[in-house]
Amino acid sequence: MTESVIRNKPGMASVKDMPILQDGPPPGGFAPVRYARRIPNKGPSAVAIFLAAFGAFSYGMYQVGKGNKIRRALKEEKYAARRAILPVLQAEEDERFVKEWKKYLEYEAEVMKDVPGWKVGENVYNSGRWMPPATGELRPEVW
Repeated sequence: MTESVIRNKPGMASVKDMPILQDGPPPGGFAPVRYARRIPNKGPSAVAIFLAAFGAFSYGMYQVGKGNKIRRALKEEKYAARRAILPVLQAEEDERFVKEWKKYLEYEAEVMKDVPGWKVGENVYNSGRWMPPATGELRPEVW
């Protein structure tokens, strides 16, 4: 394109003769430039998060408390059953102990028959108190 078409002037002798044509803003101006950091407000607020966490924690603690009550009741039931059956078990153990003790006294009498002055079944500690033997001799299958 020629100068005459662009500037509506037939011809120019120098560039200095050209009229000044400067680009400017559109009518009404440019839109403002966003230069600030703007984070979109998405998701729940801090208060909502705190309340949700507190609610979840409270519900969890409630469930733990319920579980503790149930566990405590089961434990008490187990102990009550053990307390109820303990006399039967103790009677069976006492019966077994008496049989084993008689065998032990027979064995002691057989082994110590040649020792003068030996009394079968007499306590060698002379404390006056009866104590079951703690050596495991009467119950070797345990040891």
